[in-house]
Amino acid sequence: MQTSSDRHEYPAHWEADVVLRDGGTARIRPITADDAERLVSFYEQVSDESKYYRFFAPYPRLSAKDVHRFTHHDFVDRVGLAATVGDEFIGTVRYDRIGAGGRPAAGADADEAEVAFLVQDAHQGRGVASALLEHIAAVARERDIRRFAAEVLPANTKMIKVFTDAGYTQKRSFEDGVVRLEFGLEPTDRSLAVQYAREQRAEARSVQRLLAPGAVAVVGTGRTPGGVGRSILDNIRDGGFTGRLYAVNGALPEGQKELDGVPAFRSVRDIDGPVDLAVVAVPADRVPEVVAECGEHDVQGLVVVSAGYAESGPEGRERQRALVRQARSFGMRIIGPNSFGVINTSPEVRLNASLAPDMPRAGRIGLFAQSGAIGVALLSRLHRRGGGVTGVTGLSTFVSSGNRADVSGNDVLQYWYEDADTDVALMYLESIGNPRKFTRLARRTAAAKPLVVVQGARHGAGPRGHAVRATQLPHATVSALLRQAGVIRVDTITELVDAGLLLARQPLPAGPRVAILGNSESLGLLTYDACLAEGLRPHPPRDLTTAASAADFHAALSRALADDTSDAVVVTAIPSVGEGSVGDASLAEALRSAAAEQPTKPVLVVHVELGGLAEALSAATSTAPQPGAASGPVPPAGGTRTGGRTGERAERRAGERARADEGAEVDDKGAPTPVPSPEGAHPIPAYPAAERAVRALAQAVAYGQWRREAADPGKVPEYEDIDERGAAALVHGLLARGQGLTLTTEATCELLGAYGVHVHRALPAPTPDAAAGAARTLGYPVALKATAPHLRHRADLGGVRLDLADEEQLRRAYAELTELFGSAEELRPVVQRMAPRGVDTVVRAVIDPAAGAVLSFGLAGAASQLLGDMAHRLIPVTDRDATSLVRSIRTAPLLFGWRGSAPVDTPALEGLLLRVSRLVHDHPEVVAVTLEPVVVAPHGVSVLGASVRLAPPPARDDHGPRTLPAY
Repeated sequence: MQTSSDRHEYPAHWEADVVLRDGGTARIRPITADDAERLVSFYEQVSDESKYYRFFAPYPRLSAKDVHRFTHHDFVDRVGLAATVGDEFIGTVRYDRIGAGGRPAAGADADEAEVAFLVQDAHQGRGVASALLEHIAAVARERDIRRFAAEVLPANTKMIKVFTDAGYTQKRSFEDGVVRLEFGLEPTDRSLAVQYAREQRAEARSVQRLLAPGAVAVVGTGRTPGGVGRSILDNIRDGGFTGRLYAVNGALPEGQKELDGVPAFRSVRDIDGPVDLAVVAVPADRVPEVVAECGEHDVQGLVVVSAGYAESGPEGRERQRALVRQARSFGMRIIGPNSFGVINTSPEVRLNASLAPDMPRAGRIGLFAQSGAIGVALLSRLHRRGGGVTGVTGLSTFVSSGNRADVSGNDVLQYWYEDADTDVALMYLESIGNPRKFTRLARRTAAAKPLVVVQGARHGAGPRGHAVRATQLPHATVSALLRQAGVIRVDTITELVDAGLLLARQPLPAGPRVAILGNSESLGLLTYDACLAEGLRPHPPRDLTTAASAADFHAALSRALADDTSDAVVVTAIPSVGEGSVGDASLAEALRSAAAEQPTKPVLVVHVELGGLAEALSAATSTAPQPGAASGPVPPAGGTRTGGRTGERAERRAGERARADEGAEVDDKGAPTPVPSPEGAHPIPAYPAAERAVRALAQAVAYGQWRREAADPGKVPEYEDIDERGAAALVHGLLARGQGLTLTTEATCELLGAYGVHVHRALPAPTPDAAAGAARTLGYPVALKATAPHLRHRADLGGVRLDLADEEQLRRAYAELTELFGSAEELRPVVQRMAPRGVDTVVRAVIDPAAGAVLSFGLAGAASQLLGDMAHRLIPVTDRDATSLVRSIRTAPLLFGWRGSAPVDTPALEGLLLRVSRLVHDHPEVVAVTLEPVVVAPHGVSVLGASVRLAPPPARDDHGPRTLPAY
């Protein structure tokens, strides 16, 4: 490593793995003196045209002086970064700090730098320069550089586009045949939008390469049936994979070219042709050898089903880290290890690279599961008919992340966001590796399509195989923040499926008004009670009696759907017996045809022991296979095999599917052909219990309300009296004294005052005379308070005396406090001017390591401390967020004139919340703010107590350059 005396310590936190535009990965790191040979080799592979664009003249090779200059940096005024794949450079960027006249400069007084890029021609168009620009800009901001300047030849349109598309505020000029670009490095709304859009496209593409490969190799396929690798090979083939499939087994005898009809090889290196995806099913100690083979063959991604990694303990965790590092060195992404596999039901792909023996029906639901066992359960529930939530249900894609070492739920969300084949996203999560990013992605995804999440391990440690940031927030708070981001939070996988089926099959309700009709008065009343319990507004149930015919159901449902006072309809049905009783098929047809006449409102059915009705209701569903799309086994290219174990299993599966699809015709390939659905009809979900149906409906109502509000999220207001620069200078000066500190009362008041939050002065009163002097300074009436930790904010314990009108009352109160609670040294009494009477509240903001910046509000005292009646919002808070935050607590009526009391000044309270949010958002060094009590009077608010804690900001956050989790 470099040893120059002016060199700062190597900035290891600048190292990062990134996903490029095409879905591959690269590593960005600082360039050091040890990189001289790599730099020379890199430069030799760059075309003469690219060299000309970089140096404005023919420049065939680097001199020794050039190499020294480009590899020796002080990491402050001169910085170079390289993008690498394996051990080779594919792109470089550097900046040099400049002063007046563009001459080299040093120190923070010079806040401008000249920046220049060079990308290997073979890697141009992959987004290398854009990624390097994000990272060099973050480095420059860290080193107090505020502006970049770049000189570019007019013909170098690619590099000009890199700068102009970045979203920074720019100034362009043209002098002496050179385009000069200058731009500030402070992130703007546009630059962040550009960065997030690039991140989304890159990460979505990286997942798409794993889910839609053109060629798949299964490594570790046994020579005899059985075993993990052989089962996955059979499942891929029997599922009808449309691409090329290869079996790989290092123990194959020389000369064996096939394995049960699939081309077989001893090594991935031996495959003649590209391989996009490798499914690795070998023992953990052999995985590194396989990864190396795949990397050398330019495999794009891996699904590692092998176990023996972080879930097995510290040694396995280190093995997992090495696996990720090795794969990324070749530009590959990993699903797993310890994964159950992946599925893509698209007719163009039909990939079942999983341990699920049956290919799910094609549909519109995306499913992500961190647990293989839960993934199996969810696939089974969504696949089968009868039992719980019934009916034909189809998947678009399924991903089991296993230990989530690389590809995570965040990556899959990026893919689903733009996937036209996915209408609803279901996720089972046991941990969230980057909660801030997950919340951001969830908010964007939920604005386009429903996202339903159930979280396991809520009340204990997460799975041993997952790297998880510890949170200091209660689970209920995290859940509330996820709901704020539009996530439909459920508690069980049963609820996950219940909600998913409704959202996949029915339109969103416009409101909470529910019509209930059916042939059972008791079941209708149960449904009515369930609606009230879930916060819905049900109409009285309409009893059609047990003699109701299919025509009666049709007429009643048509009237309910046409009624402008209802937003959704729940139909209850019980078996009927006797001559002329309604049959399952006729009832289902009556309900479907009535729903088709009014397709804008959701319809749900609660049935009791009516498996036939559930089948009939969902027999024609948009998530079922389309005519002509095979749902059963597809013979491999080159002919049909009917003999052997695999052929028997395929025939058995086809027969099982045909028997499962009663009432559906079967095509000549053994695949069910769906019954045509009435024009405009939505398949109707059926539930075996009123509570389950209503809970799913309530979740859809809340989500629909969130979607409508998300269309106008509000704005973060600007305040002319905020002194952001003054606050920043104060924070930096205070932090210079230590790594983290709780501010003094004076510093707290000064910092909050810079944001228009004014704290009532509280003067110390160590003696009665000091108390009297403080009261004369502040003016009567005053309050005398004990600030000892056990008495602070505890008026119920008697440590506060209010409305003291003169010195006599003050001295009497002082004597009472010291007599009751001890000496003044123990009590730490203060005197404060009385504030207008009102409602005592508390405002808090914290930087949680898992959830990010969170603003909380509640009433002071027992409501928040004992009952936990606090509401939370993610920072930055908009004006709409502040309004809803105040109204979200259960005790909110006390603010709005409960039982004849005077309403308080909630607009002033909302303004206070917005200012605290701005303070924490503008200054990440502010890690905790507490305002308690905040007295909200009929006119204005008074902050009577405040504390602020500072800490050094993280080197990188979610607003920084895009990176993959570090390993």
